[in-house]
Amino acid sequence: MTQEFASDVLISGAGAAGLTLAIDLARRRGVSFRLIEKLEAPFHGSRGKGIQPRTEEVFEDLGIIDRIAAAGGLYPPQREHRADGSFTDSEVIEHHEPTAAEPYHIPLMIPQFLTERVMRERLLELGHQVEYGCELIDFTQDGDGVTARLSCQGRDQTIRVRYIVGAHGGRSLVRQTLATGFPGKTLGVRAVVADVALTGLGRDAWHRFNEGAMDRQIALCPLAGTDLFQVQAPIPLEGDVDLSAAGLSKMIAERTGRDDICVHSVSWASAYSMNARLSDRYRVGRVFLVGDAAHTHPPTGGQGLNTSVQDSYNLGWKLAAVIAGAPDRLLDSYEDERRPVAAAMLGLATKLLDAAKRGDMRRGREVQQLDLGYPWSTLALEMPERHGGLLAGDRAPDAPVRGAAGQNRRLFELFEGPHWTLLGYDVAADAVTARRGLHIHTTGPRGDLVDADGHLRQAYALQAGDWVLVRPDGYVGAIVASHELHVLDDYFRSVGLT
Repeated sequence: MTQEFASDVLISGAGAAGLTLAIDLARRRGVSFRLIEKLEAPFHGSRGKGIQPRTEEVFEDLGIIDRIAAAGGLYPPQREHRADGSFTDSEVIEHHEPTAAEPYHIPLMIPQFLTERVMRERLLELGHQVEYGCELIDFTQDGDGVTARLSCQGRDQTIRVRYIVGAHGGRSLVRQTLATGFPGKTLGVRAVVADVALTGLGRDAWHRFNEGAMDRQIALCPLAGTDLFQVQAPIPLEGDVDLSAAGLSKMIAERTGRDDICVHSVSWASAYSMNARLSDRYRVGRVFLVGDAAHTHPPTGGQGLNTSVQDSYNLGWKLAAVIAGAPDRLLDSYEDERRPVAAAMLGLATKLLDAAKRGDMRRGREVQQLDLGYPWSTLALEMPERHGGLLAGDRAPDAPVRGAAGQNRRLFELFEGPHWTLLGYDVAADAVTARRGLHIHTTGPRGDLVDADGHLRQAYALQAGDWVLVRPDGYVGAIVASHELHVLDDYFRSVGLT
């Protein structure tokens, strides 16, 4: 008997992780979903304000990178103020020029509420929107689907869906209902973060006072794209803290020794304890965790929001493929790939927190997430095995190429969208049969691309006759030589490219 589903996917939580998944699914034909959020209105704080280069690449694919860049800006230099009134300026972020393979090299600053606004606008363009005031209350699953109970605008409803994705933060009801462990530790640091309107400081620097002194440290950062400053300050582990304009003004005066910095209003403020935790499972049957529901990070290094976005970017195409008929085991690769990445990011963020306690705020390539990949994945195939250069599971580099008609192109333009991309280097153009969901591009006789300057060959370490299969999330799925091309048939079936 055919089963009736209200939607294919229910996404619970409309932060950056939930919105990423919704945008990705909205681009795919034949996949229905609902995106619900228990809050009555969008989140209005700056909590995650850094967009790393790898996430910038994701946002390019989702069609929003230019809007994100326009809404935010670059990080200002940090200004370390001394007790005698002098100061020194330095760069927080190591600056490197973009390259053909890595077009984004500088993190962007944009407060989380602006990032999510841009994402909601993109989702609306694709014909979908967030259902605010709608909360997931409970769910049960079986082998065929999930029965979910919702409370939407005060009315209970029960729906049947194929999958549920919990994207609603560290206190995730989905994770608690699954009873999966959330091991980790409290890091012994409690802090205030607040978005405020203030006078007395210029907006040309990220102002820092008493670096290295955890009882007196305070930082005031102008929030790009707004007239606000973000206040960050460690506070005692116990006790109330006054988050009003007057209370924050008093804290600033006490820690800076200045009476000319005045907070006039508070847009958003929070006092929180830093944790590093990682869920034991990312998938239990037909239920998945993404973002803070699966991992919580200290804010150092700007890894949390970025890791959350990339969770959803990894999961979206796999859900769509299985809904369309790919083997269910494809969904196991979500946890297999993303959980080790989060574990590494937790370690990095904790290490950077220790550095921040000492007053060292410098950030290099390690936070940019460009070197993350899945070489251990079951979806990484090489025939023959490679021993250097680009490997299966690595991030797929960009490269400038020229179309056969003479126009300049970028590989990222060819990758953009929910499809797979197969690149053949100096091959016969008709060696692979076309199939739905696969875009094929080749160089060589009758090829549609010309690698005039060798950027493609260099970035991918290719020899004549090599084929590279790029996944919808911009990672290399397979690299095979022409005489091994037959192995792609099984690979295609395993990911739903039939």
